[in-house]
Amino acid sequence: KYVSIPAKKCLAQRENSSLPVTFSVFRYTLENRKKEMPTMTRAELERYIFDTYSTEADHPWADAPNNAVFRHAGNRKWFALILDVPREKLGLPGEGLLDVVNLKCDPVLIASLRGAPGILPAYHMNKERWLSAALDGSVPDRELQMLLDMSYEATRPKCRRKKE
Repeated sequence: KYVSIPAKKCLAQRENSSLPVTFSVFRYTLENRKKEMPTMTRAELERYIFDTYSTEADHPWADAPNNAVFRHAGNRKWFALILDVPREKLGLPGEGLLDVVNLKCDPVLIASLRGAPGILPAYHMNKERWLSAALDGSVPDRELQMLLDMSYEATRPKCRRKKE
């Protein structure tokens, strides 16, 4: 079976680039998805976010020092939230904590990704507009990077038109 991610074209400019960001259609079989291993760990994802978006983690909760928020510098909106969540709170079997990243996403895309390995309803966020991706090796790097780019673009500062 194919898992399709709809094409999305962003006309906006990236903050650190003059090139428009374009998201192409991803079509792959579940077998190919497994072949794309290895996937990013929590530390590698944090480093990727820093290298790609020049954003450092913010740790706003004293009682949860492992939870990291990544924000836009301009509007302070969150585009990624890395958490360690008890597996039972995610409806997963087993005990212990699972590292996940919450990402803002198009509701149509979220619906098409439901049931894909490693993609879960957003933990502690609006489940229509956010999703959680497990950082346990079940989500390929390419897919995680694409979802991260989409989240970054969805939360970036909007350009305001000047009134004439």
